[in-house]
Amino acid sequence: MEPVLTFTDNGIYCPAGDFYIDPWKPVPRAVITHAHSDHARWGNDHYLCTKDSVPLLQLRLGKEISAQGLSYGETLRFNNVQVSFHPAGHMIGSAQVKVTVDGQTWVASGDYKTENDGISGAFEPVKCHVFITESTFGLPIYHWKTQQQIMSDIQAWIYKNKQAGKNSVLLAYSLGKAQRLIYNLRGAVERFLVHGAIYNAHETLLQHGWPLPPVELITHDTPKEHFADSLIISPPSAADSAWMRRFAPYSLGVCSGWMQVRGNARRQNADAGFAISDHADWQGLLQTIRHTGAEKVFVTHGFSSVLARYLQENGIAAAEVKTDYGSEEDTTA
Repeated sequence: MEPVLTFTDNGIYCPAGDFYIDPWKPVPRAVITHAHSDHARWGNDHYLCTKDSVPLLQLRLGKEISAQGLSYGETLRFNNVQVSFHPAGHMIGSAQVKVTVDGQTWVASGDYKTENDGISGAFEPVKCHVFITESTFGLPIYHWKTQQQIMSDIQAWIYKNKQAGKNSVLLAYSLGKAQRLIYNLRGAVERFLVHGAIYNAHETLLQHGWPLPPVELITHDTPKEHFADSLIISPPSAADSAWMRRFAPYSLGVCSGWMQVRGNARRQNADAGFAISDHADWQGLLQTIRHTGAEKVFVTHGFSSVLARYLQENGIAAAEVKTDYGSEEDTTA
């Protein structure tokens, strides 16, 4: 039997349906798991994604793109191929892609996390014969605190900064991580002041009905006295920039799974590191693989060789696959 999906120089390909999943080179038909730029790239003739991802793809790639959106669980047919999207929990609109051909089901998970963050949708494991998993944090050292614990840590840090006369600045990726923080810290923060990249994503989501609290765009006219009563959120790209210096004196916090490793915050010249990730930790990866019931697992971007070897040693057929994903991992993770 021919494989449902194959791994090519353009990306993950479905021969029976003649489409690619998250291609890294331009193709006629692209099926997209989520709107981060390492998975949703410019230049494809047509994009198929979840309905919630359509406005985010248009924000990133331009309103002129040809994009079709499906609801979670809705099935589309290409020839004898059935395609559907299922919640991945990674960010708003993110999905796993379920592909079934002649009774064989493969699932390409894209990026995913197993803890429900309250805004991105709860992850749902999908039964399949073959599962394609990421492994961004595919090492046993990566074990996340609960989101509630992390949010409490951030609130305590903000209070400590205020007592010390410092403004609080968090670095968080503009699409996904920033909205997760804003949504879950609402009520604990008087005002959110944000960088333009975060503001644009936030406004797009507000326009499409997402229940996010309001934020204020930081401009040259933003009163400095607002800084002390606000949580300032910036993308990592603005760190050590002239834009950042306006907030002095400030304390800098980094929100990333990489903060799990001692010393990473110091290497980024940060005062605090919060290990909050939009990817599954080691136990989340293993639990998900077990729940799929997959007979074969392909492991992509991250610590792929480690996870693949662990699965093999524990009786699960697994193989490492090289992809072009992960170019944003240092910032979105």
